[in-house]
Amino acid sequence: MKMNISRLALAMRGFVMAAALLVSGACLAQQDRDHNFNVAKNIDIFNAIYRNLDMMYVDTLDANEVIGTGINAMLRSLDPYTVYYPASDVKDLKMMITGKYAGIGALIRYNAKLKRVVVDEPYANTPAAEAGLKKGDIILSIDDSTMVGKDVSYVSSHLRGDAGTTFALKIQRGNSKPVTKKITRRAIQMPAIPYYGVVEGNYGYINLNSFTENCAKEMRRAFVDLKEKGVKGLVLDLRNNGGGSLEEAVQIVNMFVANNLTLVTTKGKLNRSNREYKTTKEPIDTDMPIVVLVNDDTASASEITAGSLQDLDRAVIMGTRTYGKGLVQTPLDLPYNANLKLTTGKYYIPSGRCIQAINYKHSRGGYTEHIPDSLTKVFYTAGGREVRDGGGIKPDVEIKPDSLPNIAYYLSSMGRDTTEVMFEYVLDYIAKHPTIAPAGEFELSDSDYEEFKQRVIASGFTYDPETEKALATLKKLAEFEGYYEDARTEFDALEAKLKHDLGRDLDRNKRTLKNLLCSDIVTAYYFQSGAIENSLRTDKQFAEAIALLRDGEKYNSILQKK
Repeated sequence: MKMNISRLALAMRGFVMAAALLVSGACLAQQDRDHNFNVAKNIDIFNAIYRNLDMMYVDTLDANEVIGTGINAMLRSLDPYTVYYPASDVKDLKMMITGKYAGIGALIRYNAKLKRVVVDEPYANTPAAEAGLKKGDIILSIDDSTMVGKDVSYVSSHLRGDAGTTFALKIQRGNSKPVTKKITRRAIQMPAIPYYGVVEGNYGYINLNSFTENCAKEMRRAFVDLKEKGVKGLVLDLRNNGGGSLEEAVQIVNMFVANNLTLVTTKGKLNRSNREYKTTKEPIDTDMPIVVLVNDDTASASEITAGSLQDLDRAVIMGTRTYGKGLVQTPLDLPYNANLKLTTGKYYIPSGRCIQAINYKHSRGGYTEHIPDSLTKVFYTAGGREVRDGGGIKPDVEIKPDSLPNIAYYLSSMGRDTTEVMFEYVLDYIAKHPTIAPAGEFELSDSDYEEFKQRVIASGFTYDPETEKALATLKKLAEFEGYYEDARTEFDALEAKLKHDLGRDLDRNKRTLKNLLCSDIVTAYYFQSGAIENSLRTDKQFAEAIALLRDGEKYNSILQKK
């Protein structure tokens, strides 16, 4: 009898489970039908709205503009990395992926005082540099089209074109007569490594600023060259590197870790979005001490590189917390040569963590939610050190950079006549000095800076002193709450100390402003690589990285389980 009851209980349990599965399956099927119906319904409504707009709206509509606006508004409700590229903009996507474009190879900018677009920085070994273009050259016309009164975007679109095409560029340098130069466009490859070299005697430094096509080959060549020169430690600089190709990141990490390790796993809604990325080659070096420099603009593939080296206890990460982009994008071809860069999944690095910092919610209107540290989970490196997901890569050693003072921001920004005083000083300095000291040694003298200071004062330069504004707000609050009269003496004393004094501010921020001037000047002689080399002289985080590499005991202790 007991056996019969047991069998009956098992049968009933099986019946309940089967019924539950049927109900669950029916619910899922109903959800799918509801979803598909809602998709079809809203597409029909969208088509009907546009048909009526096109037929009845008081003005003639531009279909590309109106529907393009609708598409972009739809994508904005998702995440900032899902982007629609109409056929006219697909070249921008290709440049982002490959680092290549066809043009002359120069950075241009708008000069607010001249109300003209000028050359800011020709890149090394490009048609712009070979044609002799210099910082400050005013762009007057391209072929028969005037560039006077045009913005940067307009001028840039005319400088670019098909590789091999030749055009006439009319420029004016200073007060000299305009000259016309014949320039042939060619494919420009932006360097993924603008500078690398032996620093501080016997250490290597590599500045990797993007993960574009073939950057891993550039990285391999640079590192092998440094090893042949006998370096005994490496500083890999990933600061301000916004990322790029996941595959290139895996190949770069593979240089320093063993073969056949799983570095990255991607997971998405579709199975075809799920993939494992393993190391496939024997490493170049698994022992050399490495310090990776990162900051809050280190993102995406840069975080894969830094995070993988951290998870495998292969490098010390130094700087400030990274951006926190743990999403993967896939380019999809669309009709009429358009493209959609679509977020298809999240990636997970060796410890199993995803470092995505923001949850993008897709409710009505859309909103975002930054993941607080309290909700992050603990994971472990290969050696048992604690690391966390969410919120980017937290460095092993936090070193904050020197902040940019308010006056430096206003002097180096564009858009106001008086802010061009720094640009004009640099142009005059270049005109007076046919050559300067080597990039790594150049520094402005105190007398040079004094000349710059007097020019700033004479120019009528002004900027918003934030402390004065904050004090004025505090005084109003004190008056409103009835505390001002009791604190009047203290307010008057503080106001006197915070009184805006341009000359004093220029003296107080002399070191920072000299560094900004040096960077601009060195770039004109030694291009981007020279500016990076020069900046290392006063780079606080770089100095700390070198100090750590010199202290082997401290370096090893950081990578040990606490």
